[in-house]
Order: sequence, then structure tokens, then C-alpha cells
Amino acid sequence: MKNISFRKLVLCLADMFVTCIGCFLTNYLLLLLTNGQRSLNSSQIVVFTTLYIVLTAAALLLCGAYNKYWRYFKIKDYLYCILGTGVSSLFVLLITYLLYRPDGPAYSFCIMSFIIITIGITAFRFCFRRTFLLLTDHGQIEMKKRTMIVGAGEACRIILREIESARLDQNNPSNQYLPIGIVDDDPKKLKTEVMGVEVMGNCEDIIRLCKKEKIEVILFAIPSCTEAQRRYILDLCSETSCVIKVVPYLSELFLDEEQPRLMSQFNDIKVEDLLGRDPVTFDKEDIRRIIRDKVCMITGGGGSIGSELTRQIAAYRPKRIIIVDIYENNAYDIQQELVMEYGEELDLVTLIASVRDKEKMKIIFETYKPQLVFHAAAHKHVPLMETSPEEAVKNNVIGTYNVASLSEFYGVEKFMMISTDKAVNPTNIMGATKRCCEMIVQYMAQCSTSKTAFITTRFGNVLGSNGSVIPLFKRQIESGKPVTVTHPEIIRYFMTIPEAVSLVLQAAAMAKGGEIFVLDMGQPVKITTLAENLIRMYGKVPYKDVEIKFTGLRPGEKLFEELLMNEEGLKETENAKIFIGNQIPINQSDFVPKLEKLEEYAVANDPENTVALLHELVPTFVHKAEFEKYNY
Repeated sequence: MKNISFRKLVLCLADMFVTCIGCFLTNYLLLLLTNGQRSLNSSQIVVFTTLYIVLTAAALLLCGAYNKYWRYFKIKDYLYCILGTGVSSLFVLLITYLLYRPDGPAYSFCIMSFIIITIGITAFRFCFRRTFLLLTDHGQIEMKKRTMIVGAGEACRIILREIESARLDQNNPSNQYLPIGIVDDDPKKLKTEVMGVEVMGNCEDIIRLCKKEKIEVILFAIPSCTEAQRRYILDLCSETSCVIKVVPYLSELFLDEEQPRLMSQFNDIKVEDLLGRDPVTFDKEDIRRIIRDKVCMITGGGGSIGSELTRQIAAYRPKRIIIVDIYENNAYDIQQELVMEYGEELDLVTLIASVRDKEKMKIIFETYKPQLVFHAAAHKHVPLMETSPEEAVKNNVIGTYNVASLSEFYGVEKFMMISTDKAVNPTNIMGATKRCCEMIVQYMAQCSTSKTAFITTRFGNVLGSNGSVIPLFKRQIESGKPVTVTHPEIIRYFMTIPEAVSLVLQAAAMAKGGEIFVLDMGQPVKITTLAENLIRMYGKVPYKDVEIKFTGLRPGEKLFEELLMNEEGLKETENAKIFIGNQIPINQSDFVPKLEKLEEYAVANDPENTVALLHELVPTFVHKAEFEKYNY
């Protein structure tokens, strides 16, 4: 504010000086042009000049001519200057008319003074602005990114202050932005200005204003808005070709009261910001209660879900974490991450082993005696499992049966199996094997005589996980290739990796045994829309800068996914976003014999009989031929 007041004072003094010179120049010209008939005498020139100086400064102040920084001056700001000098001229004319009556020189002097003073004040601003920008921006003004700020609140003021203070430092990242305008939904703020930058419209005007003003960057600066508001506004922003930066939520900001800074805390927009629902929250105290001082084992602990499980579990101070994974690179990565984060505070064991190997798994259970088992190990890539169904059975079905049966034998407190929405009425091998895994867990819960609680957690696609569409889309965009979508109308449910893992942990806290926990994931997202938004997030235009190519549904792929089977029903839980599907009774007499036969076919690498028996075990599994016949 001190800088703004000083700037106003300097500009006001400059205007007074220009006005004074203008009055003397006017009188001199009248003396030359009218042979002294319309010029002022010495006493009159003092009166006229004093009135002009005072009234012009006051009128310019009231018209808002001092409210903008030099760099943000536009044509309408020069019009405000003309309005100010015009108003002051009228008042001078009125006052001098009363003083000198009609026979005085007021008319000629006021008209000519208005013209000369107006030219002087506007020319001074124009020339000084060009000189100012040349000196302060070193000729870089054209290289700055034309920027729109969403939100005209205190965060906007902090941002503009940072940008202004960074103008002399070419190495300051804030110096790359040139604020052009602001949008805000508060009608009282429309057409007002924040530190010289105009509030041009509301959020619905974002797309129009970005085109009109050639905006390159949008800064989303409403840290206190709700998730629904944020998602709505970001949806509008994503329809432009602008780069979008997002300020964190108010609770996530780090602000120094003496010198608050925001620009360094802006993040690129994430795809999860565009999900069609609010993020799911969980009761951390319940999770802490079941994990603290417990031995926790995570199979597939190096994968996208498994590694996030280990991160979140580690935060609740378990007695020990056992990571089991067949892929040593992923296992090593998460091991090193946790060692750097916790050091010797965390008792961490990392083992390279396959859940297919029952004897190896038996040694692990016997040695480390896990109390909580999180089973995340699985083959999950749909097209690859279509061509290798026996491998899907070996890893998913047999691996799950091995870990679940050993959990019962060694008295594990809780066994959590991670499933997928593709297990519901499956049309592909991967989904069918995961449904079979769910049946194994339900069978164990139904028949077990031990204290072990067997639980299934089911959710949709996980953003950013291995094999998900997002990493593929990003690679395609970054390499300049077309983004491939299987079908224009294909839709999927999505959640973030932290949400998925928190669901597993919350299920562990709530579970009694035998439940299938399902997350209310809101409205499904059209994959085409997701691809378009991701392209826009890279500052490109879909179908123009980056082609979207439709390749056709892959074998076993649905246009839509379901989260619950019809016969399961829904039961509410303490968490409004989590539901429990009722357990479907498993036929105990033939389930295990069929399971053993399925293993026999898979181990013999017999894909035809493997798929046929998988169909018997999972009655809702629709074969590829039937899938194509009914056009799912």
C-alpha cells in the first residue's frame, strides 16, 4: 500500500506540473492569436491556474486515473484522464463565470486549456509508460505470459503484489506473468479493479475472455472454495487452451503473516481435480487404532496401490512392515523411499517373492507372523490377460488362495483383498479372475474356523496407477502422437491412489468379516472427456494440436463398468461414501475341488480348459463371443 500511495503522489504532482504548464501555454497562445484580447492578466492567470491545478488533480483522482500501475494502462484508462480534465474544465468555467461574468475571457481560455492539458496529461502517461516498461522490463514485456486470475479476493492481491515486486528480477519465476484481467462471481466486484487489474467478468466468461484477451495462463486463486466450486471452475478453464495453475486449499497453504507468498505454492492442474465428485474422507483414528504396533504385510508392495499402502501404513507407526513383491525394481524404490523418510524409526522388511509360490509364502508367514495382510498382488492389464488367461489364474486366483489360506492357518487378524469394478459381471479374463478372488475371500469368511476376518475392497480405475490410461495419455501427448481412446462413449469410474488406499485401510478398521466394501464414486467419467481435459492441461487444443484416435473396444472391454452385482445389495456404513455389499453364499461342496482343477489346468498351461472352468466358477462371466454377440 505504501508503494501505491507513493506512486499516486508522484503521478498527481506530475499532473499538477503538466496542468500548470498547460495554463501558461494557453495564455501565451491566446496572446499571440488574439493580440491580447482573450489573454489573461497577471491576477487572472494566477486564479485560473490555481483552480485548474486543484480541480484537475481532484477530478482525475475521482475518475480513477491513479488506480492502475503503469504496465496495466489501457485505452479506457486514457479516456478516464480525458473525462477528468473535462470535468475540471467545466468547474473552472463555472467558477470563473461567476467571478468575471460573460464579458470575461473564461470561454476561450477553458476550451483551449482543456485541449492542451488533456493532450499533455495523456501524452505524459503514454510516453512515461513506454519508458517505464522499457527500463523495468528490459524490453521483455512481449515475452511475458498473458495471465488471467480467477478470484478477486485477498489471494489475488498477494499474487499481484508478488508479480509487481518481481518485475526487476529476471530470475524470479513470478516475473513471467503479465496480469491482463480477473474473473470473480461476486457481482459487486464486476468492473472494479484490484491493484490496477480489472475484474472483467464472472467465471462463466472465462472461455470468452481467454479468446478475446489471448490469455496464455490461468491462475486459480480461490483457496477457500468448496470442492464442487473448484471442479466447476476448473472444468471451464480446461475448455480453454491455457496452462492452468491452481493454488492449494486454504488448509494446505503456508503463509507468512509479515510477507505472504503464493506464487511458489501454485501447482499444475491435476486430472483428479476434474473428477465428478468430492474427495472421500476417512476416519484416521480408527485406522491408527488397528495398525499401530501391528505387523503388516503388503503383497505387491512395490506396485502403485501396494506402494501407497506402505506409505500410508508407515505413517500410523506399525510394529513392522513386510513388503512382498516379485518385481525387485519397484520393491527397491519403495524401500529406499521409506528408509529416507523414516530411517531406523521404521522396521521395514523387503522380500522378493511370488504369491504363486505357496512354500515361499509359508516361510514368510512362519518367520514374520503378520497380523494384518493387505493383498494387492495381481495381474490387472485387461488385453494382456486375454492372451494369457492361465497366467492370470496362476497369479490372481491361485496367489490369492495361497495368501488367504496361509492367513487363516497362521491366525492373521485381518486379510484385505483388493478387487476391482471389473469383477462385476466380468466380460474379460482379468475381471473374471478377480471375481473368483472375491469368491475365495467370501468362501474363507464363510467357512473359516479361525479368528481371521476376510474382507474385500472394490473400487474403480485408479488415476496414475500402473496400467491406467493417464500415464499412457501423457506419454502420447508428450511424444506428439495421437491420444488413443477405444470408443467415443466409453465411461469409467475413477478415484485417486490415496483414496483407494484409504478405502482399504478404512475397510480394515470397520470390517467384521465377509464384507465387500464399495466406494460411492459419484458419476462415471467419459474417457474422451478425460483425454480432452488432459490435452488442454498441456496447453494444447484437442483434435487440432493433438489428435484423438478411436481404436475400437478391445477384447473383453465394456463401454461401462459396474460397482455392485445385482444380488449383492447395499448396506450403509458410518462413512456416507462407503457401502457394504452383502455376502453371496458360496457352494462349499464343489468350490474348492473346482478351484484345484482350475489350478491344474493353469499350471498345465491349458488356456481353453482354464477359461471354460473359470466360466463355471464365475457364472456371471460372459465369454468374449457372448460379449460381442450382446454388444456390451
